[in-house]
Amino acid sequence: MNHTTSAAVPQRAAPLGEGRSTFPRRTVLAVLVCWLLVVFDGYDLIVYGTVQGSLISDTGWGLTKATAGTIGSMAFVGMMVGAVFAGRIADTWGRRRTIIGCAAIFSAFTILCAFAPNAAVFGGLRLLAGIGLGGLVPSANALVAELVPEKWRSTIATLMMSGVPIGGSIAALIGIPLIPAFGWPVMFVIAVVALVVVIPLGIRYLPETLAPGKGGTAAKGGTAKEDVGFRSLLRAPHLGISLLFAISTLVTLFAWYGLGTWLPNLMQLAGYNLGSALTFALALNLGAVAGSVLTAWAGTRFGPIPTAVAAAGVAMIGLLVLVTGPPVAVVYVMLVLAGVGTHGTQCLIIAAVASHYPAHLRGTALGWALGVGRLGAVAAPQAGGLLLAAGLGVNSNFLAFAGAAAAAAVLLAAVGTKIKKSTAVGVSNV
Repeated sequence: MNHTTSAAVPQRAAPLGEGRSTFPRRTVLAVLVCWLLVVFDGYDLIVYGTVQGSLISDTGWGLTKATAGTIGSMAFVGMMVGAVFAGRIADTWGRRRTIIGCAAIFSAFTILCAFAPNAAVFGGLRLLAGIGLGGLVPSANALVAELVPEKWRSTIATLMMSGVPIGGSIAALIGIPLIPAFGWPVMFVIAVVALVVVIPLGIRYLPETLAPGKGGTAAKGGTAKEDVGFRSLLRAPHLGISLLFAISTLVTLFAWYGLGTWLPNLMQLAGYNLGSALTFALALNLGAVAGSVLTAWAGTRFGPIPTAVAAAGVAMIGLLVLVTGPPVAVVYVMLVLAGVGTHGTQCLIIAAVASHYPAHLRGTALGWALGVGRLGAVAAPQAGGLLLAAGLGVNSNFLAFAGAAAAAAVLLAAVGTKIKKSTAVGVSNV
């Protein structure tokens, strides 16, 4: 298995060596800033689910469930583009500039969504915001992986991703009082906080850890042109693992963002009012926050891949129980488990990717996995809307998302098997 070597990290990152038991203050501040940006990333991702019902009923844009699903997919299309290219850009031009640029893009275009005059403009703005959203996570994870010792890398990466459901929880919490009082646009204006507060903190406290330059940083024993880029991921020895990580991310994000986009509307269709429907979304996101913490601990103890397989199984079980029409109290518990499992699985995949690849490929690998994975996020809102439009009912969505969680468990088990085989071959060759 490939790990970061000291030769792959610029000199200024050298003090953050493997022997440190505590983090320097500058590292703590940088990780906190990245986490805050991920919180806003999560808010912007989930906010559409909180306003979707209002967009259908209150705007006069003529939206149906199917067309609302299409608009929900626009941000994920942008995220796919942003994740693929920002990871590569971060490896070439530097993590810090890429993170700040992505944060500025998603904040600005999210604010503009509040003033969209029609569905087409709104969808276009969500697509542009998605480019920044998609680029932020792989770039931030690559930066944090450079800053912390290897033994803490999986834990910190998993905990940092708790920002996504925390942002989603904030969206659900503030949506309960704000949407009825001020209308859906206020939910997008809130992104101004990231633009005027968090981004300046990033400019001040984020360091650059990977020396920027044309072609990136060369690995020991090779050239930058040969060793940096997507071609390196899609040939030996990385090809098989790269494909499995990408497809695992795709099905996991299908389940996670499908729930995030459709859950409030699904619960309204099941007979709950908007306030109650948003509390179900809050349960899902609080479960995801808990999942970040639990999987950080379990991933360190048992390894990120075995823990991810278990987390995907938990999500599948929780979603299947929802199909049986359980009492309300059980619904809340199952949604918490679904949040623990779906988001926990994604956190662990990111941690595994960040640990598996060498430093000069880390941003590219994260961008590849998340970029391809966004195909699942793009498909999920569409699939949810089409299933409902076909008259298949609320349970069809839960079954689709449960199937995706089951597929993630199988694919990640294959990742674990492949890593064990490659490790065994490496040991035998020593």
